[in-house]
Amino acid sequence: MISSKFSVAIHILSLIDVHDGKITSERIAGSVNTNAVVIRRIMSLLSKAGLIESRPGVTGIKLVRPLSEITLYDVYHAVELPENNVLFTVHQNTNVKCLVGRNIQHALTQPLLDAQRELEQSLAKTSVADITGTIVSQG
Repeated sequence: MISSKFSVAIHILSLIDVHDGKITSERIAGSVNTNAVVIRRIMSLLSKAGLIESRPGVTGIKLVRPLSEITLYDVYHAVELPENNVLFTVHQNTNVKCLVGRNIQHALTQPLLDAQRELEQSLAKTSVADITGTIVSQG
């Protein structure tokens, strides 16, 4: 399951854009309705991924590139994808004396890789600006 870090990260990027970077992690936390520590942890991941730069203070957060150039895949990759880049893992300690246990890894590997690829391709088609545009148009 993709955690709420993904949607919170999009929320953070949207707020930075809407407020032209003049926003603190405390204000972001207020909008997300969570603790500022949670926001700073996610901002750290966004920073490591090269999506934002931040310094302490009100004017210290900026997008590294426009939201129109940041896709949902970029955000997903920054905050959700494990280090090995594999979203789904198949259990490995199965009973080789069982027909299913002996073959489940092989049978599941390709379908799960295909599902991950489709998810990533779908996320890559939508920019964070698309999301923010929908939010702003709803007023």
